[in-house]
Amino acid sequence: MTGTPSEIQGEASRHRAAGQALAPGLYLVATPIGNLRDITLRALDVLAAADRVLAEDTRVTRRLLDAHGIRAELQPYHDHNGEKVRPGILDDLAAGGVIALVSDAGTPLVSDPGFKLAREAIARDVDVIAIPGASAVLTALSIAGLPTDCFTFAGFPPQKTGARETWLSGFADVPGSLVIYEGNSRLPASLASMLKVLGDRPAAVCRELTKLHEEARRGTLSELAAHYEEAGSPRGEIVIVVGPKQDQGWDEARIDAALGEAMTRLRVKDAASEIAAESGWSRRDVYARAQALKDAAG
Repeated sequence: MTGTPSEIQGEASRHRAAGQALAPGLYLVATPIGNLRDITLRALDVLAAADRVLAEDTRVTRRLLDAHGIRAELQPYHDHNGEKVRPGILDDLAAGGVIALVSDAGTPLVSDPGFKLAREAIARDVDVIAIPGASAVLTALSIAGLPTDCFTFAGFPPQKTGARETWLSGFADVPGSLVIYEGNSRLPASLASMLKVLGDRPAAVCRELTKLHEEARRGTLSELAAHYEEAGSPRGEIVIVVGPKQDQGWDEARIDAALGEAMTRLRVKDAASEIAAESGWSRRDVYARAQALKDAAG
């Protein structure tokens, strides 16, 4: 499909208005995590053609549908009513229904109540179809400046300090980056727990992703914990990305050798960021060594 954005949107609207039939099944539709335009044309087609749309909060989903001119039947589906309404939904799916499931933001089943519905639909031989799109996990990983080739998504930590620190200890030795959701009011306490349990690793606090005031604050866990202890809780939805455990094989000699190679093709700051991400050393310490190497070279 080619043309200006307005022409493409107009063509998509006409396509949806034609009422393209969907095969029976449960459609897991990713929705924007902030910016309402971050939704795929396929997702809009499915939401317009489904028999009904299951939503965590129908008010949130109605705003999205209204923004795209879609009039769909909405049904609440969330943690509080799931046990009660799920049997009827499954019966409708088994009878050939076309039902879409959305979360308030992002990809369904990621820290939301859709997992049980999808699992039971699969057990009944109902087709479950993913309609991919926005994901806060992947968006935060993209801008954190930390390794992305291997990562663990841990969801939300427990609220109480002791339980949170016990929970974090289970992730202390996982390879790759660690991605955690957190409520903004608990961010300072969570960062302090991460510093205590995981050590002083490089990390990023990402908030308000895709929105007007999007921010990724990067630093070591000690720097971030000190900042939010002083500044207080920020506004917005929070995703924390913590870098991998420092590879003990990265001693000073290896760091200096890697920096020497990286600085032949990158600026000092960029070389330090690259090697910090690879080694697990703090970016500040690596930058200091990179600057010393540059000064020594004249």
